[in-house]
Amino acid sequence: MTTSIRKLSRIITSAFIVGSLFSHSTLTLANDEQPPTKETKPYEEWDVLNPPFDLKTVSIETDQTTWSSLDITPNGKQFVFDMLGDIFIASTNGGEATALTQDFAWNIHPAVSPNGKEVAFISDRDGLSNVWVMNIDGTNLRQITKEKKYLIHAPKWSPDGEYLLVTKGIMSSRSIPAGEIWMYHKSGGDGLAIKERVHGKRDQNNIADPIFSADGKYIYYTQDITGTSRFSYNRDPLKQIFAITRFDRENGEEERYISGTGGAVVPTPSPDGQHIAFIRRVKENTGLFLKDVKTGDETALFLGLERDMQEGFGTEGYFAYFDWTPDSKQIMFWTGGKFHKIDVDSKDISTIDVSVKTEMKYADALRFPVDVSPDEFDVKAIRWAQKSPNGKQILFQALGKLYVKDIKSGKSKRLTKQNDHDEYYPRYSNDGKKIVYTTWNDQTLGDIRVISARGGKGKIVSTSKGHYIEPSFSSDAELIAYRKFTGGYLLDPTNSVEPGLYVLDLDEKQTTRVAKSGFEPHFSGDNTRVYFTESVSGKPYPETQFSSVNLRGEDKRTHLYGGDKVSEYRLSHDKKWVAFVHQYNTFVAPFVDNGKQINIGPKMSSLPVKQLSARAGNYMTWSAENNSVGWSHGPRYFERSLDEAFAFLADTDAELPEPTNTGIDLSFKQKSDKPDHFLAITGGKVVTMRDADNTQEVIENGVVIVKNNRIEAVGKAGEIEIPSDATNIDASGKTIIPGLIDTHAHGAQGRSEIIPQQNWSQYSNLAFGVTTIHDPSNDTTEIMAAGELQKAGKRVAPRIYSTGTILYGAEALGYKAIINDYDDAYYHVQRLKDLGAISVKSYNQPRRDQRQQVLLAAKKQEMMVVPEGGGKFQQNISMLVDGHTGLEHSLPIERGYDDLTQLWKATKFGYTPTFVVSYGGLMGEEYFYDRTEVWKNERLMRYTPHFIVDRRSIRRPTAPDEQYNHVAVAEYAKELRDNGVGVHIGAHGQREGLAAHWELWIMHQGGFSAFEALRGGTIDGARHLGMDKDLGSIEVGKLADMVIIDGDVLSDIKRSEYVSHTIINGRVFEAATMNEVGSKDKRHPFFFESDNKQFMPEQTKQEMEAKAHMYHWVH
Repeated sequence: MTTSIRKLSRIITSAFIVGSLFSHSTLTLANDEQPPTKETKPYEEWDVLNPPFDLKTVSIETDQTTWSSLDITPNGKQFVFDMLGDIFIASTNGGEATALTQDFAWNIHPAVSPNGKEVAFISDRDGLSNVWVMNIDGTNLRQITKEKKYLIHAPKWSPDGEYLLVTKGIMSSRSIPAGEIWMYHKSGGDGLAIKERVHGKRDQNNIADPIFSADGKYIYYTQDITGTSRFSYNRDPLKQIFAITRFDRENGEEERYISGTGGAVVPTPSPDGQHIAFIRRVKENTGLFLKDVKTGDETALFLGLERDMQEGFGTEGYFAYFDWTPDSKQIMFWTGGKFHKIDVDSKDISTIDVSVKTEMKYADALRFPVDVSPDEFDVKAIRWAQKSPNGKQILFQALGKLYVKDIKSGKSKRLTKQNDHDEYYPRYSNDGKKIVYTTWNDQTLGDIRVISARGGKGKIVSTSKGHYIEPSFSSDAELIAYRKFTGGYLLDPTNSVEPGLYVLDLDEKQTTRVAKSGFEPHFSGDNTRVYFTESVSGKPYPETQFSSVNLRGEDKRTHLYGGDKVSEYRLSHDKKWVAFVHQYNTFVAPFVDNGKQINIGPKMSSLPVKQLSARAGNYMTWSAENNSVGWSHGPRYFERSLDEAFAFLADTDAELPEPTNTGIDLSFKQKSDKPDHFLAITGGKVVTMRDADNTQEVIENGVVIVKNNRIEAVGKAGEIEIPSDATNIDASGKTIIPGLIDTHAHGAQGRSEIIPQQNWSQYSNLAFGVTTIHDPSNDTTEIMAAGELQKAGKRVAPRIYSTGTILYGAEALGYKAIINDYDDAYYHVQRLKDLGAISVKSYNQPRRDQRQQVLLAAKKQEMMVVPEGGGKFQQNISMLVDGHTGLEHSLPIERGYDDLTQLWKATKFGYTPTFVVSYGGLMGEEYFYDRTEVWKNERLMRYTPHFIVDRRSIRRPTAPDEQYNHVAVAEYAKELRDNGVGVHIGAHGQREGLAAHWELWIMHQGGFSAFEALRGGTIDGARHLGMDKDLGSIEVGKLADMVIIDGDVLSDIKRSEYVSHTIINGRVFEAATMNEVGSKDKRHPFFFESDNKQFMPEQTKQEMEAKAHMYHWVH
């Protein structure tokens, strides 16, 4: 999958930084998201209401609701509201509510028709959020909108009852929907656009909360007025993010109608037309305001509402919808878990007590045990596989070195014997006699080398040390095309000038830059041109094209245009064919020069095209005879001859085979790292986390004995016999806790597929006691390769687990996952599992049937599903009942109430709030920049470049405590944990290792005791990830992952960052040096420890920023 992905940060950089538009006159590509043709498939007919997995039932009885939108009937006697995905009706005087819907659909945003006979609402019962209408008694259900791709929310009736206004949320290259206002006739149809996105398809900022004026002349709506197209976090409502716009239906004129400090959202006109009620922020408070239509006066009615959504995404509206009584004298609203009425003249408030008895269905959360440390493991992160031209062996890279596998015997062996550097990007010469590859060593940089195909020692052919990738021979092996990139960030920035594509003449020993940008350079035909993939600034998403230049870098020609779905191209040696990767699969088509750019894709009609792979494919290569294409995915190598793909090349009339799913297994067994020693940790306070839900076991003056990599004994001094040959670690005056498990830990594991020998960010993680990370969004092959290197003992780092690249629902080259049915879902889950993922991240797939299909596919393959929260409360809870493993990121609302707590406690749905980037308000990370001098933290700055930390931490914003949102998030997380819900730390990669402690401290701010916070950082995370058999507590038989901390952490949680030693897999590291105790090998200096290398080249800066945006590391 990620040969293409490794180039995407560069592609996205071009789109974000260059900003130029690529225009072309050729036909656009066919729509790739049309449902597949009918054929017999498993689960072909999908019913959201009855998904093909077991459902349980929980009874809920409550007088509190969470974030309930409401609407009053025209006679003022009753009101409808939503609670936990169902619509209810109750008396406006209170009492017991009656369910109007009670099924497995998620039903929200009810609106009563002007005649009081019908209720419009949003339901996902057909797969996506659409408008449905039912009678006021819940009968006669019928669908109004039939949207298949874009999210519909917040229906409001026209005064005559003929039309409905809605918000239509449309994703761009980011999965934050930008709203448009649409109007539909009550009988249905395609609808009319009232207000489209201001910045077109690039827009990420919202327009929402539409409503008619009482006389129907105007439409009011909430509009982002920041003037940008890009959503940003931590925006300040007091500086005015939103205003209310009034749209004149007769002449189409728009007027900014309500604005000012604190913004204005959720316009709600009174029935008599005299006032507009709306929501505004006042300091840290959310207030209900009135605007007098005649005078323009604005009056605060009530400043005690829960925090509005102005700082969030607002996809589902900026506050729970409220309504006027028919006489225009009162407003009924929800806040604090209750319904209330306020008299607009006296401002008197009364609480309306409503009780609800209901039953809800839910699926058990997906969770499977993970074997953390087997004695040996199958190497799956195999890259750059290529069959030799004689067809006898396959060349590939794994665990940082080059291997060849003999096809006949099935045996694999190293190509070289050296261990001074790592080896990358191998390619055979056409005659099969030589192999070109690149190398990397953190201390000496990289080279381009050539080696005999029989093995031996590689010869350096590059003219200087640098950063080299993607070498490729000309057909006569006299020239090498390659890419040079800039160092910095993870790699030494020395010799980082003039990046681009180059040609090296092996005879003349001269190198020429032929292009300043581009990827995968290679030769074809008569070797007089270099062909390469490059990015174009598309309309509006990153796109690719296939171009070439001559050997002087002149006469540039663009041959193919692949749009936003083609990520890789490879010409045959004879220049007659082109293989390409479209949406993770390999295709082939004839290549022809016609003086024009040709659109290429699987549905092109101008030339024949065939799909070759059935199970993802990349690292494409051509046979020497140009009659077959090879590719690989994870541990398997595949090949398909052209006469098996095209009937006009076949010698027979027999039916051609389907795209191949059968390949050669290149995986091999590798022993897991395991020390051979006894270790004794003595004298400390041992916080075991054994049976931590029921006890708080603390062993004073404790002893922990480790044999090899597992705990052999735990107890008090004098009760445990210490082996005579044990290495002793004196922990007197210290606290010993299990290793911290960061369940949501982003961050770079490599640059352009090069995995550094010493990743400073992972050293920093370990130095702060983080011994296991789970990254729910990263470059698949980079992080899986890094994880295997760590497991084999070839990298010092926490245990590394990941989803790999997300299953993205928005428009994005190389990581959008198109899911039209269960087969698609199974394919996407499988391609990630193939490379070693233990979980997948379902990331804002808009349709609920898509999300359910991913769940079933994951269940069948014993994979967990950790979905993106995305700041969508209603969608979050629908994911809970569907049985996702847990929620990544916090709920966007300020807190939940008894209804939600009862539902959540019945499930095993985990909660990783990522407090440091908590949604809905000013984030926890900002708090610690505000309150502490992060750039002076000695423990952090030992392992993190100051040019990374300084720009973020020195000139930082400040705000009063009440402006911060993370404490409220932690307080509700505490309530959930008290009710048995697993709550875990997830530092999001925000500040290398230190942020894991910020997570613990925030939990303490929210009411967790020090012990409970540490539980969230250890055993709760282990349970969540299915690793509690091996990790999370200090118990006999478990892996020896522990942290020794100076001082008493249980008395002062902020001592947690003062780590003296980290033990991982039985190996002890001094936090001050990150040298292993008892080992002669010492850590090498990081490049940035030299003042001359405290910089990052501009191209690297741009690429890393693009990569961080691509994988959603930046908040």
